[in-house]
Amino acid sequence: MTKRLKSKHKVDRRLGVNLWGKPKSPFNSRAYPPGQHGQSAGKKKRSDYGVQLQAKQKLKAYYGNVNERQFRNIYKKASMQKGDTSENLIGLLERRLDAVVYRAKLSTTIFSARQLINHGHVKVNGKKVNIASYVLKEEETIEIRDKSKQLAFIDIALANKERDVPEYIQLDEKNKKVKLVRTPKFEEVPYPVVMEPNLVIEYYSR
Repeated sequence: MTKRLKSKHKVDRRLGVNLWGKPKSPFNSRAYPPGQHGQSAGKKKRSDYGVQLQAKQKLKAYYGNVNERQFRNIYKKASMQKGDTSENLIGLLERRLDAVVYRAKLSTTIFSARQLINHGHVKVNGKKVNIASYVLKEEETIEIRDKSKQLAFIDIALANKERDVPEYIQLDEKNKKVKLVRTPKFEEVPYPVVMEPNLVIEYYSR
């Protein structure tokens, strides 16, 4: 098991969920936090603050352990937009380049999506973009660079049956091209676990 995989599995157990819906997650057989006091720790009743913090940590972790400063900035942008802040927050997260690459099944995990971008394999509107946090606009297109289209792990990811491409993303699998059709509503996002962006908003609004 790789160091990265061990780390992801620890996240599952620490947060008390199978965060990415993976069948091999150890949380499926050990549904309590890691460590000496893991089993007893899972039984403690959380305060309102603890529940809000858990919701924030879960959302941050799901999108590849976004660092706190970056995540707070995303919240600030969401709060300045018109409409429901919870919906805005999810919309901004789902429009991140690494999230779209992952949703389009060009990678098996959000972490490998980030690597794919960082290593220069992805283009946005025909130009190379190596910033995973780049926020796409609706109707923008991404594609795998011609020199990278033969990478075996991309084909393996596309063939994986664990996930489907959501309706707000259009995939041309043959040419490895993707279009963000529209910003999704929270209820459309295929999270494998319950996410509570409203609690995240409450956390930052304290």
